[in-house]
Amino acid sequence: MPKWNVRRPGRLLGLLLLVILSFLVLRRFLTLQPGSCDHEVARRLNWSSLAPSWLRHRQLGLQAKDQNFMLEDSAFWIFGGSVHYFRVPRAYWRDRLLKMKACGLNTLTTYVPWNLHEPERGKFDFSGNLDMEAFILLAAEVGLWVILRPGPYICSEIDLGGLPSWLLQDSSMKLRTTYEGFTKAVDLYFDHLMARVVPLQYKNGGPIIAVQVENEYGSYNKDPAYMPYIKKALEDRGIVELLLTSDNEDGLSKGTVDGVLATINLQSQNELRLLHNFLQSVQGVRPKMVMEYWTGWFDSWGGPHHILDTSEVLRTVSAIIDAGASINLYMFHGGTNFGFINGAMHFQDYMSDVTSYDYDAVLTEAGDYTPKYIRLRELFGSISGASLPLPPDLLPKVRYEPVVPAFYLSLWDALPYIKEPVTSEKPVNMENLPINDGNGQSFGYTLYETTITSSGILSALVRDRGQGFTILRILVENCGRVNYGENIDNQRKGLIGDIYLNDTPLKKFKIYSLDMKKSFFQRFTAEKWDPVPGVPTLPAFFLGALSVTSFPYDTFVKLEGWEKGVVFVNGYNLGRYWNIGPQETLYLPGVWLNEGINQVIVFEEMMQGPVIQFMEMPYLGRQQYVE
Repeated sequence: MPKWNVRRPGRLLGLLLLVILSFLVLRRFLTLQPGSCDHEVARRLNWSSLAPSWLRHRQLGLQAKDQNFMLEDSAFWIFGGSVHYFRVPRAYWRDRLLKMKACGLNTLTTYVPWNLHEPERGKFDFSGNLDMEAFILLAAEVGLWVILRPGPYICSEIDLGGLPSWLLQDSSMKLRTTYEGFTKAVDLYFDHLMARVVPLQYKNGGPIIAVQVENEYGSYNKDPAYMPYIKKALEDRGIVELLLTSDNEDGLSKGTVDGVLATINLQSQNELRLLHNFLQSVQGVRPKMVMEYWTGWFDSWGGPHHILDTSEVLRTVSAIIDAGASINLYMFHGGTNFGFINGAMHFQDYMSDVTSYDYDAVLTEAGDYTPKYIRLRELFGSISGASLPLPPDLLPKVRYEPVVPAFYLSLWDALPYIKEPVTSEKPVNMENLPINDGNGQSFGYTLYETTITSSGILSALVRDRGQGFTILRILVENCGRVNYGENIDNQRKGLIGDIYLNDTPLKKFKIYSLDMKKSFFQRFTAEKWDPVPGVPTLPAFFLGALSVTSFPYDTFVKLEGWEKGVVFVNGYNLGRYWNIGPQETLYLPGVWLNEGINQVIVFEEMMQGPVIQFMEMPYLGRQQYVE
């Protein structure tokens, strides 16, 4: 990375920036707890280098005037990689970024998920694994520049493309447009988010050299005023670095914005012609960049595991660089859709994304090296002409003794311990339930219960999966809201509208929100659990204890013989499992385990298996090469 010392913009401006940045740093440092990851990052950063002579030399930033990027007065080639902080345990951030630096990359790109940072309207969470600022500061410490992709829509195979589900409470909502209900929410979110981002920009002494305007809007393109609005929203809140757009082949012609550098997303060499033909036709001689070179692909439940051959990756990356373009590897490290954050696709059929976001990326889901890493490191090392840092040692993976669940609680027996149900004359979809301070339910399951007096034929619109029981109980799971395509406005979950028995609408519902957050399980105290019976009533929760006799390491949970459900370890939601594959194991980070006894809870919908296994390596189903 170039040293942070270039030209002087003026003594007064430099002094003012120093005062502002020093205040922000001091405020952050004073609020950090000793021993925390943030405290260690702050302690190790050399704050003495934040002198006026250093700050006032940052004048021009990243520029895109001619055919090359320039960082101040020097030509700059972006070799980037994507890692999403919200998909990687915080304790492993440094490991993943050091591996990126050792691969010969110089720039980190990351999305910012609005739905996780503002889970309820006006209530923001940038703590723990969502501490975006700590992640960006850590990238700077490791020696990486940052391209930030703050949305508000990010796609990213995350629920609703990163948009909060409470937006869908408005029955007239038009997402990703200048509809007032949407822009008002974006404005409030950006007010909060950009106050955190602005001090981290290059011209303010931080590592952020560019910011992306929305994401792949050309493929959506429902409102010509929307992208100019987002650009202005960023600039009005103090974003002064280079602005970029990012579009795939289908959307490139419609996704450009005046005054913003267009970049493209692709996977094959056949698409490289767009680098020259279209980009030059719309923006003349300017730097070319592949913002997303897809190093693999994501998987869906019931589909194959996608892989992209290493040789093909090397050929395409080399061709992109030979064409004079900068590149970002999407993904360098995919990580995991922990909890219920995965998205879905719905074109001909609805397909929910799996828990793993391995993506067949340069690093595996657990951060291990791949043949792609080795070959790409050789390539980037040869281009840099300098010796690269040594790659960090791999984190150990271990097999633990299987766990046989000892205790059990059927869902029906658990209902009295769950929060008071919502009573409603008609079914209410998840997003419009009057819970969570009026913000509805975002993730998990919802149980609808009513009384019926006769048998007959039921009919209803259920999203996404529903199961009916004797007193009419319908358990509905949000398997993931669609994150890409034209129908994102129609992603409300639960029972949508009336449910009919013999064409007569049913009334008087009790509705239970089963979000399965940590607080949800705190109600299941020890005396609530029973020994596992010979034939358990399902759906049900199963409780077991994993014994770790030495320092805990990463492992993979395998649920052979179980059918579909969710796994929780020490309160952490590892995500969904489903025997239809292709994913057959769930990643369990060692940093979430304790030496000694660890609580394991499995929520199983359909069929209990004999044991819970813990393996040294992941197991994947049938594979399919990405074409």
